[in-house]
Amino acid sequence: MELAIIALILTGVITFCILIGVPLALSIIAGSFAAIFAHGGANPVIAPQRLFAGMDSFSLMAIPAFLFAGAIMSNGGISARLIDFGNALVGRFTGGLAISNVLSSLMFGGISGSAVADTAAIGGTFIPEMKKAGYPAGYSVGITAASSPISPLIPPSIAWIVYAYITDQSVMRMFLAGLIPGLLWGLALIVAAWAIARRNRYPTQPPASFSTIWGKFVIAFPALVTPALLLGGILSALFTVTEASVVLVVYAMLVSGLIYRELSWKVVIASLTSAMRLTAAVMIILAGASLFAWMLAWVHAPESFGAWLQGFVSTPVAFLILVNILLLFIGMVMEVNAAKVMLLPVLFPISQQLGIDPIHFGVVVTVNLCIGLITPPIGIVLAIASQIGNISIVQGTRAVMPFLIVALVVLMILTFVPVLSTFLPDLLMGPRQS
Repeated sequence: MELAIIALILTGVITFCILIGVPLALSIIAGSFAAIFAHGGANPVIAPQRLFAGMDSFSLMAIPAFLFAGAIMSNGGISARLIDFGNALVGRFTGGLAISNVLSSLMFGGISGSAVADTAAIGGTFIPEMKKAGYPAGYSVGITAASSPISPLIPPSIAWIVYAYITDQSVMRMFLAGLIPGLLWGLALIVAAWAIARRNRYPTQPPASFSTIWGKFVIAFPALVTPALLLGGILSALFTVTEASVVLVVYAMLVSGLIYRELSWKVVIASLTSAMRLTAAVMIILAGASLFAWMLAWVHAPESFGAWLQGFVSTPVAFLILVNILLLFIGMVMEVNAAKVMLLPVLFPISQQLGIDPIHFGVVVTVNLCIGLITPPIGIVLAIASQIGNISIVQGTRAVMPFLIVALVVLMILTFVPVLSTFLPDLLMGPRQS
């Protein structure tokens, strides 16, 4: 059967399922089943086998543990201590609460790894606090929305595990690859937030004394060392990424229970329930990704699409520019991991044919999709932040635009300077074998 007909059937079934309210992961599975049966010649038993294979990986065992640890840290008082420390440290500066907002996203990112979770947790704290301190609602919403998508870049992040699984890369390399881009994006937002606050003479907080800052630091220290504990343990070969996720669970429970005294059975059950729901959602997405990727390979879609695409773009730079444009639109309407499931089986093989570094490509794809979360008019994170701030999506769009421009500049830098993505993995883990 012609590839165009297969593509039409696949797109039609997925679109129809989405329109009637079927979750995206199940829509992808339904479309893959329809395309397989329409093409004919495949044993139907292969489909459930591929679905199971998509979840049958040792590295994926890290996902539920990381999610559980993140929920424990969020519900057990660890994230609150990080926010308090950030406020005490930079609150005295012009736009101090906005700067603290970004710093909290950077610190909280290593805990939650989710832009939506970051927006809900930090936005629920910072947006009302900034409005109370005299900051405009739009500015408060704009900086919160703009900083939240940094979370999926900071390890440990489910976004990197999903990319590594789909493209057969090292999870640890992807963790390290996200650090410099995440910090660069955060620094750029801090400069932009400070400049806007200074130009508009936004208020500052009374300076905290050294003893107050030191006290907040001491209290937050167990949370601040979490990334170093994880990355140091993995790099020193004390434990694997999967084992590190379990270590993080134990560490989070010890800190929340013994140091902060906020761990209870209610917190554990709520955190476990949240982690189970998110794990189920991620696993269904990965199961669909396995079937979807197998189906595309079976009908030779990547090769055909690659041959067609090379008629328009024949250089890595041109391909990356095209990918940037495509993913910014896709990111507006689709969650980061779901978008990777849909697009990587097609885009990744082409990137390898063009000689693009897989680690660099992963960073470009992930940053693109994260920016899409705040891209008007449909950006999910932008909508959530606007709702928390009680402003319209139009007002939220106007407020986020300066920070969106900053994010796009960072994206261009990361696109054309691959070493920013590959330097840290190669430095700490050694150059990859070609």
